[in-house]
Amino acid sequence: MVKLEKDMESKQSKEFRTSIGGQALIEGIMMRGPKLQSIVVRTKDGLTEKTEELKLLKEKYPIVGFVFIRGVVNFISSMAVGVRALMFSAELMPEEEQEEPSRFEAWIDRKFGSESAEKFIIAIAVVLGIALAVGLFMLLPTFLAGFLTNVIKSRTLKNLMEGVLRIVIFLAYMWLATRLEQMKRVWAYHGAEHKAIYCYEKNLPLNLENVRVQSRLHPRCGTSFLFIVMIVSILVFSFTSWSNLWIRMGLRILLLPVVVAISYEIIKLAGRFDNTLTRIISAPGKALQKITTREPDDEMIEVAIRALTLVLPENASDAEW
Repeated sequence: MVKLEKDMESKQSKEFRTSIGGQALIEGIMMRGPKLQSIVVRTKDGLTEKTEELKLLKEKYPIVGFVFIRGVVNFISSMAVGVRALMFSAELMPEEEQEEPSRFEAWIDRKFGSESAEKFIIAIAVVLGIALAVGLFMLLPTFLAGFLTNVIKSRTLKNLMEGVLRIVIFLAYMWLATRLEQMKRVWAYHGAEHKAIYCYEKNLPLNLENVRVQSRLHPRCGTSFLFIVMIVSILVFSFTSWSNLWIRMGLRILLLPVVVAISYEIIKLAGRFDNTLTRIISAPGKALQKITTREPDDEMIEVAIRALTLVLPENASDAEW
């Protein structure tokens, strides 16, 4: 069976929504295939699409494609791709509704040119995104668990409690996100791209009828990846000491690339094989996707189908695992 590898290496998908004043104007899906990347957005005037050839870092530096290295590189790459998709959608807004660039953005544009300014903004957005995720899901649980030092003496139990706190914070974050009205449509687009990929993996024609009936829960979803990160962090962090709060936080940051690398390989295997073990591994993430995906409408499915169609290789063998 031909499969589209929807992960953070050579093929990715992201759903996004750009708004002004709380009112959504642009929404769409980004897809990456073996050779191409597409962004399809729905505006007031219909679908607008952009396709470009992929320039994978591992083609220039083969080492970044090695096991336990590719996971970290592709995680950062996926965040950069998401920011680029948002920037493209923002450019499609009516001029009268676009925000004026800040003085800093204007200075960067004048000094280094628009292309360099775009790269700089993407880099800043990725750094801030990673910093927020690390602070919220890694360092905050470590800080809160520090209050257990005088209550629980067992290092193993302390690390376990920290892991539980990490998962609780993650689940609470996801639940709160579902309460935002705008996120409901983002989750629906998320479901649409899952359905389209499932349809393609089953070798069915990509049309509304075939995509509509597919499952919106996919084992290689980014939500599943993040949940695996939570679990793997419990195991990896259990090897660190509890002697000092700041040392613990520093060790968490240093070990985070290890956690991401291991988690990436696990979800890659879970998506590649279908057996009892991989179904067990995928089960918690797929259960969580019941929160982070919704059933899409036909217009959303049309966006997903078009985004996926644009990146499909001419030869089906190029999309195999």
